[in-house]
Amino acid sequence: MARRRRKSKSGKWVGRVLTAVLALPALYLTAALIGSLIPVNRGWTEPAEGTTIYIADNGIHTDIIMPVEAQGLDWRRLVPQSDTAAAPPNAQWIAFGVGERAVYLNTPRWQDIRVPIVARALTRGERIVHVEWVGTPDYALRQLRLRPEEYRRLWAAVRASFRDSRPRRIAHKGYGLADAFYEGVGRANAINTCNQWTADRLRLAGVRTSLWSPFDNGLTWRYRRTND
Repeated sequence: MARRRRKSKSGKWVGRVLTAVLALPALYLTAALIGSLIPVNRGWTEPAEGTTIYIADNGIHTDIIMPVEAQGLDWRRLVPQSDTAAAPPNAQWIAFGVGERAVYLNTPRWQDIRVPIVARALTRGERIVHVEWVGTPDYALRQLRLRPEEYRRLWAAVRASFRDSRPRRIAHKGYGLADAFYEGVGRANAINTCNQWTADRLRLAGVRTSLWSPFDNGLTWRYRRTND
C-alpha cells in the first residue's frame, strides 16, 4: 500500500510539472497581449509636422527606418557605406534592427532555423545590430512623425545599441549588397526580443508605444499605415 501511495504521489508531481510546462506558452501569450495594450508615454501625440520615420515589419521582426541625415545628425559618420558590399550611394534612408547573433548570422532564410538556435535566442543569446541602406522606405508598413527633440532622442537610443563608440562591423557578408552587421549590447531572450528593442527605442524617444511587445503586431498597430 505504501508503495502504491508513493507511485501515486510521484505521478501527481509529474502531472503538475507537465501542466505547468504546457501552461507557459499560454501565460506568455496572455502577458504579451496585455503588454501590447498598455501604453507608455500616454500623453504623446503625433505632430502635424516633423521628421518622418518608418517601421518595417516582415511578419516576425521589426526595423526602424530613419533618414540618413536629419536634424543635424548623419549616420554616415558612424556606419559608412563602405562597410557594405555595394550600398546605393544615393540612399537617403537607413534601417536598423537588432537580433540574436546566431539567428541573424546563421539563418538567412527562415528554413535555416534550428531548435538549438531558437533555444539560445529565447534564453541567453547575444544581441547584434543589423544596418541596411535603403533607397526608399515604401516597403515599410507604418510611419510616424517626430518632433526635433524626439528624433534626436531616438537617434541617440539607436546609437547606444552599438557596443563600441565606433560601431564595430562583424565579418559577415550580409544578406545582400547594402547591409552589414555590427556588435551590439545586451542579451536577447524571450523578454528582450527584437520587437521589444524597437518599442524601447520609441519609448526612450518619448513616443507613445506598448509597454511590452515581444511580437511585431503588439507594436505596429499603434501607428499610421504608410499609405494613410
